Amino acid sequence: MNKILIRQNAIIDYIAITFGAAIMAIGIGIFLVDAKVVPGGVSGLSMAFYYLTGGVVPIGLMIWVFNVPLYIWGVKELGKQFGIRTFFGFTLNSFFIDFFRGDIPGLSFIRLQDTATMVNLRQTDFLFLVLIGAALLGIGLGIVFKFRGSTAGTDIVAAIMQKKFGMKPGTAIMIIDFFVICTAGLIIEFKDLAGERSAMTLTLYALFLLFVSSRLIDAIIDGFDYARTAYIISNKHQEIAEAIMDELSRGATAIKGRGLYQNIEREIIVAVVTLKELGKLISLVKNIDPKAFVTVHNVHEVLGEGFRSRI
Repeated sequence: MNKILIRQNAIIDYIAITFGAAIMAIGIGIFLVDAKVVPGGVSGLSMAFYYLTGGVVPIGLMIWVFNVPLYIWGVKELGKQFGIRTFFGFTLNSFFIDFFRGDIPGLSFIRLQDTATMVNLRQTDFLFLVLIGAALLGIGLGIVFKFRGSTAGTDIVAAIMQKKFGMKPGTAIMIIDFFVICTAGLIIEFKDLAGERSAMTLTLYALFLLFVSSRLIDAIIDGFDYARTAYIISNKHQEIAEAIMDELSRGATAIKGRGLYQNIEREIIVAVVTLKELGKLISLVKNIDPKAFVTVHNVHEVLGEGFRSRI
């Protein structure tokens, strides 16, 4: 039974990684490449070479070529943790980029980047175009990471730098991405590819893209806040606890505590509620005891009756 569950979970993981790689590929290949807004990492480096060489080699293929030696280096330095899922992730991402851009032989009719919608966005609503690209990139990567996949690239470099030099992965990725984005900006300026916008403007857009996509990756992995924990300190703790259970139909827990200022022992009420219920909870507490001391904390996940679990 355990082997069956493990196999089923693995299948779900690979399906999710495929879906995430496709979303990420749309963000990069359809929204960002022709906009000349470069993400960090190997994708950004590949885009920079794509611009430098006049598009001789398709971007997806170039990403795959850059990732292979990094992947081999990662397996050598870090072991099998960068195994089949990493290879699967960056290979699919590379394939989907060229697939959606019509750069695979026989599929040149696809070319989603040339649709009327994309052309109109690049011409009339550039910021919205970048925001959508950043969102798709962040969501796609977040899904890949959520299901224990990877797209190689700077993830491997950052892990190796952490092992060899003790550098935090986040710091390493930020330094690499900043270098890649600035390099791409110089290439765009050198090749005079900026068009109506300056190379500096496109570089600033790229840095903005980096921020938005990284926040979305964190949100996908950690989850958007959907619940709150309230700690309620009041002399009317019993009355408040009963009101929470009766009026909100939520459970409450009493924790014994002692106020150090007045040296008084009392029970602290702890309750977990949804965002929609928070206002009602605060109102309920204040109606019972206007002097109650209440602190509210973000909750990323709740496992238990009355709350949905995350994916």
